Amino acid sequence: MAKLWFKFQRYFRRKPVRFFTFLVLYLTAGSLVFLHAGFVGQPAVSQNQASPAARAPAEGAELPFLGDWHLGRGFRDAGETLSLAHRYGHGPWFKGKDGNERAKLGDYGGGAWSRALKGRAVREKEEERAKYIGCYLDDTQSRALRGVSFFDYKKMTVFRCQDNCAERGYLYAGLEFGAECYCGHKIQATNVSEAECDMECKGERGSLCGGANRLSVYRLQLAQESARRYGSAVFRGCFRRPHNLSLALPVTAAMPNMSVDKCVDLCTEKEYPLAALAGTACHCGFPTTRFPLHEREDEQLCAQKCSAEEFESCGTPSYFIVYQTQVQDNRCMDRRFLPAKSKQLIALASFPGAGNTWARHLIELATGFYTGSYYFDGSLYNKGFKGERDHWRSGRTICIKTHESGQKEIEAFDAAILLIRNPYKALMAEFNRKYGGHIGFAAHAHWKGKEWPEFVRNYAPWWATHTLDWLKFGKKVLVVHFEDLKQDLFVQLGRMVRLLGVAVREDRLLCVESQKDGNFKRSGLRKLEYDPYTADMRRTIQAYIKLVDAALKGRNLTGVPDDYYPR
Repeated sequence: MAKLWFKFQRYFRRKPVRFFTFLVLYLTAGSLVFLHAGFVGQPAVSQNQASPAARAPAEGAELPFLGDWHLGRGFRDAGETLSLAHRYGHGPWFKGKDGNERAKLGDYGGGAWSRALKGRAVREKEEERAKYIGCYLDDTQSRALRGVSFFDYKKMTVFRCQDNCAERGYLYAGLEFGAECYCGHKIQATNVSEAECDMECKGERGSLCGGANRLSVYRLQLAQESARRYGSAVFRGCFRRPHNLSLALPVTAAMPNMSVDKCVDLCTEKEYPLAALAGTACHCGFPTTRFPLHEREDEQLCAQKCSAEEFESCGTPSYFIVYQTQVQDNRCMDRRFLPAKSKQLIALASFPGAGNTWARHLIELATGFYTGSYYFDGSLYNKGFKGERDHWRSGRTICIKTHESGQKEIEAFDAAILLIRNPYKALMAEFNRKYGGHIGFAAHAHWKGKEWPEFVRNYAPWWATHTLDWLKFGKKVLVVHFEDLKQDLFVQLGRMVRLLGVAVREDRLLCVESQKDGNFKRSGLRKLEYDPYTADMRRTIQAYIKLVDAALKGRNLTGVPDDYYPR
């Protein structure tokens, strides 16, 4: 065999042209075999199967000619391979049959017939998920869809908007400006030309996501009836009947067979954020100065059982059980840049992790103006903080976020809101942000490794010097404790708005209370199995707390809250 191979090699070495000729013939033969296999691999189909109008197989049935292939990742039958089509919000991910599994769409394979079959099946499946109904006018003062909303100026897709609205039980999903998503139970606007919804989705090339003050609206076919009825209504408490009921809660309906879901259903349909149960009457409205929801009563006063639900309380004619529906209160959702350049620069100063982004969200809702930043954070801009891109000296924003603490940087501002937070929680929040993002969490390995001790050693002194520097070098500094803002948002946010030179509108502040969390507030610190602070860390931090407390009291200001120590 070796001798034969040697002769073969010597033959081609003497005649190179023969070698290249042989190589070309070999490759050509291989290509022909490959093409032939492709044509043979497509089975013959009957006329009815090939017809575009042919009936698609029932959901869950095996698609013809695919055999036992498991397409994509985690698929077990053809029903799970159907995604949402382009126009109705297809995305790279979709839910499997169990409602939880999300898998990437695999290749159907098998040539032209499989592609045609895939397209037809997808079109049928997409009609079950959402139906495009048109382009509608939208107004920042009076939204076409008045449920929840969220923005993403980098990754918004039609499917993502539909999915978020459907999960909350809404009937409609609308996209605007290529990046804004609005949900609602009914459309309160006029239809306009399709040509006016001409903006491409930020996260999905080729798909349209409305336009400037124009909504691309979809009806969500799969919104669950139970989700529409119960939604995500939040229990607000037991409250005394307001003095002028018809002004405080303008919609009233008698309900002999009262239940929580019936009243919440009614108020959701009427587009009101509050549902108040009063025995056999249901009242709907907004939180206002006539009914601010600030003075909760003992729940025993509202303990009358519902006539239609044995285990629910439906209040009494004198004491109302109040729920917040999933309808978004839009009285505080309009935001814009300042109409004229501001003559003063006001800082929103804080140590990292003290809740600055949350405070910005509150200020924007309370004033109606965008906030700016000393830095640029693309993730914040993509989530709706449009002032993030402006230079901090532009004068177009109501205040400027900053973590700076040097004399020169502080003296560049004419006034400041100084936000202070418990250092134990601020350090943990900033550590989570550093290793997990704005609303994420640091991994267990980071807490257990060298990162955490080193972080505390470097950042704990900064927590103290940041406050001391602003008290020393700042002009017209308003101190706000994060804990007080969380506990009494109405009063503390009012103080902040007054410093910013904006008239305080109480109804707007009440609206902010119902929208206070926003998209960038971490949902509580993740509980660790152990206390990350060592005894040495606690002794060091306690010394810094006392230093800051003394500095505040030395300027006739309220000292740190009691819960700062002992921890």
